[in-house]
Amino acid sequence: MTELIIRPAQGHEADAISALVNRAYRGDSSRTGWTTEADLLDGKRTTTDDVLALLNRQDVVMLTGWVDKTLMVTLCAEWHAEAQVTHLGMIAVEPTAQNRGYGKQMILAAEQLAVARWGTRASQMAVVSVRQTLIAFYQRLGYEATGELKPFPHLPEMWQAKVENMQLMTLQKAL
Repeated sequence: MTELIIRPAQGHEADAISALVNRAYRGDSSRTGWTTEADLLDGKRTTTDDVLALLNRQDVVMLTGWVDKTLMVTLCAEWHAEAQVTHLGMIAVEPTAQNRGYGKQMILAAEQLAVARWGTRASQMAVVSVRQTLIAFYQRLGYEATGELKPFPHLPEMWQAKVENMQLMTLQKAL
């Protein structure tokens, strides 16, 4: 396997990051990989403007993973100082490059960064509760369900749900 180079995202990469996240989660392109939400949601997962806004925040680090100058994986780490927790989101691996360990490498790198930069005590993420295969993957990395469930956000200008009553399940791992 070719080495994955992980580094903080740069502003000029916002378009590429947005495109990768959308390709990995939504539409027919996402069906190439196992992390697709195409049967659950239509529309976009994010926009270039959303990515740029995240990159400009002091409490966020967006990581990118590259193989031979090709963006393969992204992850957004958001520090919640009051809870001493880092939230991981926008974990996206190029659909044609899934099952190569890139997602796991990125999550482990983000956990290390969160401890070193913010002194985080735990890492957490929100996962659509019906995504059992994805939840099982995160559990193999040490994440456990906290019991917290929230309704899936309603943002018709971005996405349209294909499934009724979806929920976001919080998973957490002590670091």
